[in-house]
Amino acid sequence: MSIYSVLNLIGGLAFFLYGISIMSLGLEKIAGGKLEQLLKKMTSNPVKSFALGAFITAVIQSSSAVTVMLIGLVNSGIMNLSQTVSVIIGANVGTTITAWILSLTAIQDTAGWFFKLLKPESFSPLLAFIGVIMLLYLKNVKRKNAGYVLVGFAILMTGMQFMAGAMAPLADIPEFRNIMVMFKNPFLGFTVGLIMTMIIQSSSASIGILQALALGGGVSWGAAVPIILGQNLGTCISAMLASIGVNTNAKRVAGVHVIYNILSVGICFPLFIVLQMIFNFSFVHTSINPFGVAIFHTIYNIFTAFMLFPFAKFIEKLAIKYIPENKLKSDEVVFLDERLLLNPTFAVSEAFRKTLDMAKIVEFNLKNSTKMLKTYRQRMVQEINDNELIVDSYEDKINSFLLKLSGNVLEEDENEKISQMLLTIGEFERIGDYSTSIVKISEKLSNEEKSFSQGAIEELKIIVHAVNEIFLTTLAAYENSDLELAQKIEPLEAVIKKSVRRAKNNHIQRLQKGECNIETSFMFSDILNSLRRISAHSSNIAMSVIQLYDKTFEKHEYNHRNKEEDAEFKMRYQDYKSRYKVSKLKS
Repeated sequence: MSIYSVLNLIGGLAFFLYGISIMSLGLEKIAGGKLEQLLKKMTSNPVKSFALGAFITAVIQSSSAVTVMLIGLVNSGIMNLSQTVSVIIGANVGTTITAWILSLTAIQDTAGWFFKLLKPESFSPLLAFIGVIMLLYLKNVKRKNAGYVLVGFAILMTGMQFMAGAMAPLADIPEFRNIMVMFKNPFLGFTVGLIMTMIIQSSSASIGILQALALGGGVSWGAAVPIILGQNLGTCISAMLASIGVNTNAKRVAGVHVIYNILSVGICFPLFIVLQMIFNFSFVHTSINPFGVAIFHTIYNIFTAFMLFPFAKFIEKLAIKYIPENKLKSDEVVFLDERLLLNPTFAVSEAFRKTLDMAKIVEFNLKNSTKMLKTYRQRMVQEINDNELIVDSYEDKINSFLLKLSGNVLEEDENEKISQMLLTIGEFERIGDYSTSIVKISEKLSNEEKSFSQGAIEELKIIVHAVNEIFLTTLAAYENSDLELAQKIEPLEAVIKKSVRRAKNNHIQRLQKGECNIETSFMFSDILNSLRRISAHSSNIAMSVIQLYDKTFEKHEYNHRNKEEDAEFKMRYQDYKSRYKVSKLKS
């Protein structure tokens, strides 16, 4: 074997591993977080979980990535351990699709024109050309990601051809044949497959390397079978590394992955040796090709999956037994696990979910703080104050996570979503602050046994109802990225602004007439200011929703346009005015 063959082998391996990485990344981005959302929603039924695990792994071409994703979800408290077991079993079946794609390299030139078209070297150059055109000239993010998939596939197939070309001459070298004879020792073959997969941390990639080696005809079935078994066990290294520093339940996810693969190999490896000793299969001594590798890899994973699937609960119990509960504080559920950063699309989705959780707490505080103006309850005061601390904590943690996430290479739409979240979590936090301010005023009114005049109370009722509506509408628009709802906020804010101004003027008149006292007038004004600011922050959130739709949107120009010429604004304004108008007092 010449130095040029060695260089071709090294270069081919580099192309192959890089191509798999690029293709998997493109497939993950095309999924756009939807597969992860499915993963969270469809894990109540074990059969659905199994199918989902197989499907997601087939799509993103990595069972290790699915397992690492599950560890992050459990560590963040989004999923529980029992939901992951069937998904992991399914993921082992889904990973077999890669071997079938790579086996296309074994199609012979004499197979006929149709089958020759299926040979990667026939269509890979065309896919590479289409992919590069998509990357260079298309603006649509989804299509650019599809371009990455095509280019990644072409690169990995090129690497496969390089490796096969470098290894082909080895079949005629006596020293190489002697090495392959050594691999007929099943324990040596198993160890080589295990170590190789642990080093490159991808069973799909190590299977591809075996297929490239098999393409030269120098690998027998007897050598390949133990290597494949070792490769399946070696893939556990990714889960084990990802479980470092996580809570107990997340460690158990990695434990389930390891236990399942140990049981699979522990059953099939001795079975293979015993059956060979009894029947002495003749095919074991014949050469295996890439199709044969794909066939055995698939049969092995499907057989072990259906054999162990009924014992999913038993596997879970073993993981719980051998990884006992840790009572330390460090074992608590992590707010947003940094392992989620490995999948930026999913990380953006989870950060957004946490933002919504924060907003729901603010919603509770706002609704109950305004109720306190009517009926003061000390227990509710404590709950609102505790919630305010939680909201502050959410803001700090989400901010920190988003800043780390923004350091990754992201798509334009992901960067825009992060920018929106960085803005809106501050807006939600300030709405929470103003809700707390209202609580403090209601507490002061209760302690001092003071109250507002009937006229002031009626005006507050109107404005409070309007503010509750503007916040709930804003939250719905934000949660669902609803442009139509977001466009309703500005006219409602204009009505609230005018009603607050009218209520202040009315209060001055009541003060002059002696209907209200000077001590409560400041409190009344502070409540109105807080309600006014809540509506303004709601409007800012709605603007961020509109901006996601319209990249040319300018907030300043939008706010200072001629609203008299905007028929839709006028119609909505009149509708809200009829419901939330504060009438002017007669002099």
